Amino acid sequence: MKGRIHSTESFGTVDGPGVRFVVFFQGCPLRCKYCHNPDTWDFSGGREVTAEELMKEYDSYKEFLKSGGITATGGEPLAQPEFLAELFALAKSKGVHTCLDTSAGVYDPAHHEKIDEALKYTDLVMLDIKHIDDEEHKRLTGKGNRNILAFAEHIRELGIPVWIRHVVVPGITDKYEELFALGEFLSTLSNIKALDVLPYHDMAKPKYAELGLDYPLGDTPPLTKEEAIRARDIIMDGIKSGLRKQK
Repeated sequence: MKGRIHSTESFGTVDGPGVRFVVFFQGCPLRCKYCHNPDTWDFSGGREVTAEELMKEYDSYKEFLKSGGITATGGEPLAQPEFLAELFALAKSKGVHTCLDTSAGVYDPAHHEKIDEALKYTDLVMLDIKHIDDEEHKRLTGKGNRNILAFAEHIRELGIPVWIRHVVVPGITDKYEELFALGEFLSTLSNIKALDVLPYHDMAKPKYAELGLDYPLGDTPPLTKEEAIRARDIIMDGIKSGLRKQK
């Protein structure tokens, strides 16, 4: 089997625990306004590889990756679930830790057998929740979030550890009520191992210009460190509120 990937990175330090070999899958159904990798959107782009070829590349770096493993990101890895399952199964057969970095935009609660096959070999999920409000999520990404939240609940039932990521964008994902509501939802996920609140930045602007694309967020200012801390505090308050309600 061959999968379609955009690129690989040999020394990823923000893509899961330890130092990681990172595989960027090609193709994504979302169109997030702050996307850093618009060159991964096209499902017909990238190059075709086999799982064996990727693990051979991993092996050439494995001495530097002993505390890490392999991370599938994108693009959207779950858009190629059969290839992802083959890659992760091969990694697990070699004792390599596997991490799935996903926005779950392709998950369908009614038809998830192929995705479940990939999840069988997944040690950690890094789930990017773009917005807690369904309508705002549509405006931000082009699709609603109901299936994405259902995916979060699904991996909770499967008992797969999850790191939650949330990008805070001024004027879009920084409202108190929505951050608090996100926290209350997260309180229902007993498998959360970490929460990363990421400040929006506009460093992708040159890439959009290079690709001949308009940058959707225009002159939206980057989020300050202080604003990111405030946002995380609000989410944590929401988590505490949710936990109190569950008692």
